Amino acid sequence: MIEKGIILSDFNVENLALLLKNNYSFEISTLPHGTVHNWLIAKKSKEEIKDIDFIIVWTRIESVISLFNRKLNGSDIKLNLIFKEVDEFCSLLLSQKVNHIFLPLWHLPNNYGNNINDLKNGGIQNILNKINLRMIDNLENQKRFTFLNTNNWIIKLGEKSFDEKSWYLAKIPYSINLFKIAAELIILDLDDTLWGGIVGDIGWKALALGGHDPKGEAFVDFQNELKTLKKKGYVLAIVSKNEENTALNAIKKHPEMRLKIDDFVTWRINWEDKAENIIEIVEELNIGINSVVFIDDNPLERARVKEALPEVKVIELPKDKMLYKKTLLEQSCFDKNEISEEDLQKTELFIVEKKRKELKNKLSSVKDWLRSIDIKVECSDFKNHDIERVVQLINKTNQMNLSTRRLTDLDLTIWLSNKKRKLWTFRVSDKFGDSGLVGIVSTEIINGECNIIDFILSCRVFGREIENIMIYKVIEYCLVNKMNTLKAVYKKTQKNKPCLDFLLSTKFRKENNIFTLDISENKKFNKPNFIKLINTP
Repeated sequence: MIEKGIILSDFNVENLALLLKNNYSFEISTLPHGTVHNWLIAKKSKEEIKDIDFIIVWTRIESVISLFNRKLNGSDIKLNLIFKEVDEFCSLLLSQKVNHIFLPLWHLPNNYGNNINDLKNGGIQNILNKINLRMIDNLENQKRFTFLNTNNWIIKLGEKSFDEKSWYLAKIPYSINLFKIAAELIILDLDDTLWGGIVGDIGWKALALGGHDPKGEAFVDFQNELKTLKKKGYVLAIVSKNEENTALNAIKKHPEMRLKIDDFVTWRINWEDKAENIIEIVEELNIGINSVVFIDDNPLERARVKEALPEVKVIELPKDKMLYKKTLLEQSCFDKNEISEEDLQKTELFIVEKKRKELKNKLSSVKDWLRSIDIKVECSDFKNHDIERVVQLINKTNQMNLSTRRLTDLDLTIWLSNKKRKLWTFRVSDKFGDSGLVGIVSTEIINGECNIIDFILSCRVFGREIENIMIYKVIEYCLVNKMNTLKAVYKKTQKNKPCLDFLLSTKFRKENNIFTLDISENKKFNKPNFIKLINTP
């Protein structure tokens, strides 16, 4: 599903909107600059904002906080009065019923803040720092807010951040280069990317990696930074033109390697086209091609991937190997707002899934495969400590998702406060490992009938008949509460056809987009006998 967003600003942001559309395929709309307060104050109906996934509120402090603007012009304004105006602006932001709000922090206008006393108490930069901290304190407990540090962007570009001429001609205060910084599975090459040298030519012992060599130290630091990204939930894979045994031998044996075999979920080490290898990896891991970041020292390989797979983010590595780490740290695509337990275990989960698929390919039938891996499903009533993962599934799962509705933590808590509504969580494990909390079902009783509202399952456990266990659990609930009808309304999107295919494979009766099951006729819904269902309160 294409994510939709609105940019609210007091200056012209058409360049930023265009970059977001081209780089990320977002559907972006903008409002006439100077209408920020009007949009925030207006009480919008659910219909007006139902399709909005996020808003970006990028303003200039001198136009939003009028008392700070007077301070800039030399007036003696008390800080507590400025804070009051900041609090009022935060209240407007808090009133917005949108799942994600991005806030570039305020910075001083160009040519301000050069006074030697600006950072002292009462100095203009000191006051601005306190204002930004005040806004963060007001909003940081709301997970839907993400703060963006504009000062970092400006530091990177220096004087090239601003464009005075564009401001007077088109009310655009920033240069196109600054907008590019604001608008931003990691697949790695090996030779001269993770280490120095061509391993097939010089052997692993002669590689530039670690030791007292400046380039060797730089490669170690680069690997350490990639390791940090992996710990944050990013997934690493390899695409390299090499002999597989030679390359893997280097990873296993070189004492200075920071990235080990287990840090990579998969690899394609061969002499085939790298673009084709990337496609194979995407299909193997069942992820979107636009989730891929490609890192390779060879400009020819980068150009090939750019041309063949324009959705892939290709990082331009510099010729100087000692600048690799710096380049990696500058990539905004690795900014992650929240990290869940499942994110931290993602590499392990992909490796476990790979083992399952390897066994599956050896067996003659899917049923034999499923019986052999000892699947266990633990079903629980919703617990508050699972809310972060449940909301993540609701907002991030697109394929096996009945309604694809999006909720915040607060939205879900309010929704569940109605006694006629219920939500179950499903955890899946087998002999290869624990996949964690991967599924949810929520229901609502309407006119004596049970209606499935959310039916969500992570794609990493597709094909194991977990879906049937989830329906079976709801039927159990219907029988206990003497309800004879179970309904599910399928809301079609560009990506949730797997959910439709599943419903069509069951005993539900379809009429338009409504699926109905007569419980009295289906008391013995086909529960997979090879799955052990564990019910916990």
